Amino acid sequence: MMRNSHKLRGRPARRERLEARITPDQKRLIERAALLRGTSVSEFVIVSAQQAATATIEECEAMKLRDEARDAFVNAILQPPSPNKAARAAAARYKKIMGL
Repeated sequence: MMRNSHKLRGRPARRERLEARITPDQKRLIERAALLRGTSVSEFVIVSAQQAATATIEECEAMKLRDEARDAFVNAILQPPSPNKAARAAAARYKKIMGL
């Protein structure tokens, strides 16, 4: 047991299993890509799936944030907030300086 413990340091324990049915052509393609990367098929699939998942989440969250920012901008244009005390004071100073 002590002998293999060094292999687990720095890596989270893998407790979950993921299975998928694929075609022979897909398997050959994945095996070739893993070989070219110098990794096992399992490691290649895990890394590739994780990268795709991360990219998908980032893309969807960015789109959501863009939608929220657009909505906030449109609402600010259509229903601007009333100027607060500081904004009114700044406008008064500007008018005084400009002689308006």
